[in-house]
Amino acid sequence: MKNELNKRNYGVLSSRDHLLQLVDKEVIIKILDAFTTVTGMTANIVDVEGHSIFSKKDAQKNCKFCHMIWKMEKEKGIHRCVGAYARAGKQAAIFDEPYIFRCPAGLIEWAAPIIIDGKNLGTIICGQVLMWEPEEFFWIELEEMNSCLTNDFKELFKAAKELQVVSGDKVQSAASLLYLIANYIVRAGWESIHHKKELELQQFLLNEEITMRKNLEEKLNSQSLNFFLEKEKALIGKIKLSDLKQCRQIFKVMLSDIFSESRGKLQIIKGRVFELVVVMSRASVETGVDPEKSIRLNANFMQELNNTYSIIEINVVASSILELYLEEIRNHSKLKNRITIEGLKGFIINNYQKNLTLEEIADSVYLSPFYVSHIFKESQNMTVMEYMTKVKLDEAKKMLHNPRFKIEEIATNLGYNDGSYFSKVFRRNEGMTPTQFRNSL
Repeated sequence: MKNELNKRNYGVLSSRDHLLQLVDKEVIIKILDAFTTVTGMTANIVDVEGHSIFSKKDAQKNCKFCHMIWKMEKEKGIHRCVGAYARAGKQAAIFDEPYIFRCPAGLIEWAAPIIIDGKNLGTIICGQVLMWEPEEFFWIELEEMNSCLTNDFKELFKAAKELQVVSGDKVQSAASLLYLIANYIVRAGWESIHHKKELELQQFLLNEEITMRKNLEEKLNSQSLNFFLEKEKALIGKIKLSDLKQCRQIFKVMLSDIFSESRGKLQIIKGRVFELVVVMSRASVETGVDPEKSIRLNANFMQELNNTYSIIEINVVASSILELYLEEIRNHSKLKNRITIEGLKGFIINNYQKNLTLEEIADSVYLSPFYVSHIFKESQNMTVMEYMTKVKLDEAKKMLHNPRFKIEEIATNLGYNDGSYFSKVFRRNEGMTPTQFRNSL
């Protein structure tokens, strides 16, 4: 009955229509325009297929480079940008966090997922910048990446030289900011619509005939169970991702549902609350929490639960066991991050001769580049790429002790394209050239 009412009121919506239904478009446009004014970076919102939700009139003014690329793509009948936005959006939605990527034309962009009630509705795409000053290899690579569009790169190179160069920290901060703002606004819209739908449903139920109440109650109970099971799946998912904030929020919502649906019957409430804790404990064990510790926690909880005589007391003991499990999950997550960091370091040490990208390094531990960048910087006080440079230069110092190695040989062994660039990197990090370092030994 609830589903029928929802369909009658809202129909089947595309992801674009769904987003426009949830947000005040004018407010979003003002926020994105303000973001662009402050940062100089453009931002757009696309649906799950990579198409902008805004009309041409509402869209932001993008960089000259991108306008040239889009015009060329349209003339060739190619849709690289839309496809890249769709793929990046899906990748960001998998981890429910911003995903930094390189667009098909060669620029740095990032995708921040818009997720409501576990469903990916679209993506914020931002960027069209560089993360380093262009050097010779960049122009070669840019030409290769866009050879399918044109053979004349003069104007395209000229436009590329006007692009903003943004640090990695600023990229990550901008991605996180847009992610938080857009999801907050969309969630507010979703909650408003959800509340409106609930009011309409209540009015609909009040107008039902008395003779239909029994069937209505059965259907509502069935749907309530389905809703509870969906929340249970969400709780398990957030536990496995170690998203403690969301774990706490979902658990408390489910607890509230149990209290309201069980009509004050304490034995039923106790049984359902214990089942909820068992679900949480199993998911926690699957993430690496000690099974024996889990058994002890559950045994103590059962004993405390049996000694409760009101909903308030049940809520207190349930909230306590929740925090104990979250602490266990938090501790295991820290251990897992340490293991991940060691894995990243090992991969870099064994492959420093290659020109590894952040994506390739992140793939070695099956995580997103954004997440890897976050935990590595937080743990090591340096970026992943800074660590790789350190490993290369440590090896360079060892080789510089041996006079039989020429500077060009060392550069090649470390994966640098030429000796001059290697010398530039060495001097920037060590305060002297490789030759000066060798002479100082």
